[in-house]
Amino acid sequence: MFKKNFFFILLTIVVWGSQAQNTKLKYTIGETLKDRHQYSNLLSISEDGNGGTVIIRSYFSGIILKPKGYLVEHYNKDLALLSEYNYKLKDANFVETYVKNGQVYLLFLEYNYTKLAYEYIVHRSPFTAFNFTKEVLLSIASDAVQQPLDRNYYNRNFASGFTTSILFNDKKSAFVITTHYKKRKENKHVIHVFDSSLRKLMEHDFSDQVEERNYAFENVLFSDDLKNVYLIGKAYFKKKRFTAKERKFQYELVRISGSGKSIQAFNTPGKFPEALKPVFKGNELLCLGFYADRKDNRYNGIAYYKLQPSSLAILSEKFNPFSEQFMMDKFGREDESTIKDLVFKGMDITKDGHILFNAEEYFTSSSIQSNSSGGRLMVKRYHYNDIVSVKLKPDGDLVWARNINKTEVTQGDGAYTSYCSYTKNNTTYFFISTASENPQQLSAERIMFKQGLSRNRNIFLIKLDENGQMTFQKAIDNKDVRLPLMVSRPLKDSTADALLFYAKRGSKKQLVQVYL
Repeated sequence: MFKKNFFFILLTIVVWGSQAQNTKLKYTIGETLKDRHQYSNLLSISEDGNGGTVIIRSYFSGIILKPKGYLVEHYNKDLALLSEYNYKLKDANFVETYVKNGQVYLLFLEYNYTKLAYEYIVHRSPFTAFNFTKEVLLSIASDAVQQPLDRNYYNRNFASGFTTSILFNDKKSAFVITTHYKKRKENKHVIHVFDSSLRKLMEHDFSDQVEERNYAFENVLFSDDLKNVYLIGKAYFKKKRFTAKERKFQYELVRISGSGKSIQAFNTPGKFPEALKPVFKGNELLCLGFYADRKDNRYNGIAYYKLQPSSLAILSEKFNPFSEQFMMDKFGREDESTIKDLVFKGMDITKDGHILFNAEEYFTSSSIQSNSSGGRLMVKRYHYNDIVSVKLKPDGDLVWARNINKTEVTQGDGAYTSYCSYTKNNTTYFFISTASENPQQLSAERIMFKQGLSRNRNIFLIKLDENGQMTFQKAIDNKDVRLPLMVSRPLKDSTADALLFYAKRGSKKQLVQVYL
């Protein structure tokens, strides 16, 4: 039983920039605590409704690391650990977790061999008095398949007979489960919609659409009243013949409600959209992302669509090519000009209606390596490279686009790599973690942030002001915070302009709160 200790010292450090352009930062470091579970992954970090924080991790153990259960940690507003609960659960196929309504929710996808059906199962418990209960949220009759869950929608396999995916909105207030079952002449695609309390909001039979094309949805957006759901993703044609210049899929936006559905395809001749994300700007429905001039996914610029929210008719569309400044940021004076693999990370609408969003160059690679017993092992690596930041006018015209050079790769927990962003007063701040003391100077105009090899990490703050001018500074020195921060998974508090980070290495852990 964890012994509560309210009498600890919080170390508060105020960092004052030595240069005029540096940002004034303050950060508070919680007590360093012991952690029995050396190997774990951060799943979520959420508010508890009273200024505190609830953190959920999965943990692993054994000679060959296997998942053994889930840890729930509850902290108060002063970063003190109130309670810690070990929910032991082996061999569960984890899908998602979130904290809402004073409870912890864990979602799993299991196959019931008795009922010959896939089941979405929810385990939930209050985080003030742990008592997990289990219930079946959804059951879909199907034969067992090798990989039912659409974990990687970029390489969706529709030939297995059954595929399913789950998409949450940014607030985790609602989510969508799509199920696609095909066997012989039966071809059924159903969209199920739930709120965070697990109430079913609607169910829509989408089977008439999958006669011609298969859908791999990538993002979801809900109206404030949760009565309209917008799903966007790739629609793969099944029977159409293609020319050499065509793609075998197109992006489509689907709206479903209690009264029916609307569908809008994005198929402007000569423009191939990528990584589109729907967003509301007031009452306006926008889709933002990137586009390519050719079908090979080499991005050429920023795509902007404004749509009518109910019919999804396109009211305006704009394609802004990447600027000369952006290409200089990324490639210098080299001839290389391939931009691809961009994944959305953050988006903000300023008070005057400008749109700020950023994305990251993310991809995976694999190789064969020898293991200690002389065998061969497939190793998968996750690459988190350059940051792309864009500012658009209220009407969708490009103000500026900047590229921040970065290279990171990991085989394990990606929470320590990548970055997070925060927007304040029309300025975007990026937090990245690196073992380097300073970025590498590529040229007079270009710098590169590299991962580095040291176990200790510095936190750098990169600032893009309203004009796209970039400055950077070391925000947290590894001599002050000795545990590495999970920099890509913070809890953001817009009321206090603060970000809360979880820091952990081996058998030690702590919280670090940063104020802008």
